[in-house]
Amino acid sequence: MNPRLLIAAGLAGLLGACASAPRDTLPATPTAAPTPVTVPEAYISADVPAEELDSLATWPTEDGNTWLIATGKSSHRLVVFDADTGEELRTFGEEGAGPGQFKRPNGLAVQGDYLFVVERDNHRVQVLTLPDFRTIGTFGDQVLRSPYGIWLTEKEPGEFDVYVTDSFMYGKKYDVVPPFGELNQRVRRFRVAFDQDGALRAQYAGSFGDTHEDTALRMVESIAGDPENDRMLIADEDRRHLSTLREYTFSGKFTGRSLPQDAFGAEAEGVVLWTCPDGSGYWIAVDQLAPLTIFHLFDRVTLKPVGSFQGAKTARTDGVALHAAAMAGFPGGALFAQSDDKAVTAFDLRDVASSLGLKQGCTE
Repeated sequence: MNPRLLIAAGLAGLLGACASAPRDTLPATPTAAPTPVTVPEAYISADVPAEELDSLATWPTEDGNTWLIATGKSSHRLVVFDADTGEELRTFGEEGAGPGQFKRPNGLAVQGDYLFVVERDNHRVQVLTLPDFRTIGTFGDQVLRSPYGIWLTEKEPGEFDVYVTDSFMYGKKYDVVPPFGELNQRVRRFRVAFDQDGALRAQYAGSFGDTHEDTALRMVESIAGDPENDRMLIADEDRRHLSTLREYTFSGKFTGRSLPQDAFGAEAEGVVLWTCPDGSGYWIAVDQLAPLTIFHLFDRVTLKPVGSFQGAKTARTDGVALHAAAMAGFPGGALFAQSDDKAVTAFDLRDVASSLGLKQGCTE
């Protein structure tokens, strides 16, 4: 197996906020949330406002560096940054429906040397190889209607279960939530495999989503999983009802449990799992606030809140990516965040751990 398969499984975050309510409706401060501590950003990249950045994923290069890859929703392309410094390295792609072309790319996931890109307006997932960005195939176009987020896990060597959120809406402004009976299609599952020659095989494996009035997934995007605890967290962004993270099993069953409803003052957005060597760890979830994003941490096993932090400038965050492996600029790993649609920021995990008084060992 490619050794990067072992490294990359926990690296990709999923995320974005195209399904979000208008930005001018976001509260300036959370209505009821833990008081955050401030953790200064290790860096803030130069602004690239024309891109409308959204989701993030990392990839360790063959020369020992790390790429931070972001989707540009308005530019219909990918933007690659140096994860250690935030320097923009290159862009890739253009608007279209062919190989290497995108329409409103959103969610990202990296698995080994494969890059999965969710395209909302092409209604598909495009799979490319790294570092050459060569398209090897697409899937989902027969069932996906308005896909956003993605998360995947390896079930067998070379075979993966891929979960894609599908936030299709109705109405002239695409802001009307479908009837409850249709909300069992909010998450689509695919079984994806790569042949020995690298060819892509994908099979649709059904959909799921709770359909009860109080707990249905109304507006979905961010999704992440924890196979060891049979847990998936799925963000419901609809603040007209309640924005929170819902807990599902890998079989697609809603457990009846959500993160504390008073934790999020705005939209629950990007979510990633920070795993510690001893099997413990933390979920990190975005609260998409202005003027400053708040990042909430929850215990990996119990989901109990353990603290919150904010940066000095990071705001209105959509996607995040966690890279727990050591990097040149971040020996203890880093959390990367999109800021205000136009920049990427980085937080040193050692700074996060010390500021929140987290257990020792997660950044070693």
